[in-house]
Amino acid sequence: MVFQKSLTRELTLTALGVFVVLLAIIVSTQAINLLGRAAEGQIANEAVTALIGFWTLGFFPVLMILTVFVSVLVVLTRTWRDHEMVVWLSAGLSLRDWVWPIMRFTVPLAMLIAGVTLFVGPWADQRSQDYAEIIKRREEISAISPGVFKESASSSKVYFIENYSGLHSAATNIFMQDMTDGKVSSIFAKRGYISIKPDGERVLVLEDGKRYVGEPGQADYQVGDFKRYTASLGDSQASTGPASNRQSIPTSVLLAGSGNPEYRAELAWRLSMPISCILLALLALPLSYYNPRSGHTYNLLFALLAFFVYQNGLTLTRNWVGQDKVGVWAVALVHALLLLAALLLLKHRDRPQAPFSHSLRLMFSKKS
Repeated sequence: MVFQKSLTRELTLTALGVFVVLLAIIVSTQAINLLGRAAEGQIANEAVTALIGFWTLGFFPVLMILTVFVSVLVVLTRTWRDHEMVVWLSAGLSLRDWVWPIMRFTVPLAMLIAGVTLFVGPWADQRSQDYAEIIKRREEISAISPGVFKESASSSKVYFIENYSGLHSAATNIFMQDMTDGKVSSIFAKRGYISIKPDGERVLVLEDGKRYVGEPGQADYQVGDFKRYTASLGDSQASTGPASNRQSIPTSVLLAGSGNPEYRAELAWRLSMPISCILLALLALPLSYYNPRSGHTYNLLFALLAFFVYQNGLTLTRNWVGQDKVGVWAVALVHALLLLAALLLLKHRDRPQAPFSHSLRLMFSKKS
C-alpha cells in the first residue's frame, strides 16, 4: 500500500510537470501561428486568445496521452537507474506486479480523456468556428469607425466616416472606395447605416451622395448622383449552422449516422483516445528498461519511435475507414498489435539478462 501511494504520488508530480512543459510548448507554437494569421488579416485580433483556448481543449486528449506515456516512462526509467527495479526483481517479484499500480494512475486519466474526446472536444471545435465567425463580422462592421481609414477584410474596400451615432446606428459624411473587378469606385455620402437582408447578408446603405467610377480624364470616367446606394459588407450572418467538419460533430450524431464511413472513422478515432492512453502506459513498462552500466538512454528513443508509429498507424487507418477502404476492425487491429507488442516485451523484461530472440523462442516453445 505504501509503495502504491508513493508511486502514484511520483507519477502525479511527474505528469504535472510534463503536462505544463508540453502545454507551454504547444500553446506558444499555436499562439505564434494564430498571431501570424491575425497579422495577415485571416482572423480577427480579438479572437486569438479565445481560439487558443478552444484549440487547447480540442488538443487536450492527445496532450494527456503523451503526458501519461512520458510520465510512466520517466518514473520507471528512474527506478531502473537507481537500482530500485533490481531490488524489486531480486525479491522474487515480476514486472507484471507493476501493472496494477500504473493502471491506478492511468485509468482515471483515460476516463477524463474519454469525456473530453467524446463531449467537450466537439463542442469546443464548434464554438471555435462560431466565435471566429462572430468576431469576423464584428471586425468587418467596426471598419466603419469615426476618423479612421479602415480596409475591409477582403482588401477590396476602404472606409472613412466623420461621425457615428451609436443611438441610431447611423453615420454621416461617409467616404468609401471600392476596388472590385479591377475598377476603382469612389463614393461620398451624407448619411449611411448598416442593414441586414432577410438572407442574413450585411450591407452598408448610403444615402444622398455621389459616385465616381474610373480615373479622372479617361474616356470611361463616370460621375453619378444617388439617393440610395447599398454595398455588401460580407457573407451571410447565419454562420452557426451545422458542423462543417467531422471534429465538430457531436458524438450522438456520429452514433446515429454509423452508416456514413466518415462518421465511423471519427467515432473510432474518439474511442481510440482513452484506449491509447491505457495501452501506451502498459507499453512504457517494458520500454523503461535501463541498464545503469551502459549509461545509454536508447530506451527513450525507442519509446518515442513506438509512440509516433502507433499514432501514425491510427491516423492512417482512420483515413482508410473514412474513405471506406477498410472497416473499423482496422483500427482495432492497430490496438491489438500494440497490446501484443507490450505483452511480449513485458514477458521478455521479466528476464532482462536474456537476449530478446532467446526470450521469444522460449515463449513460443512453451506455448507449443
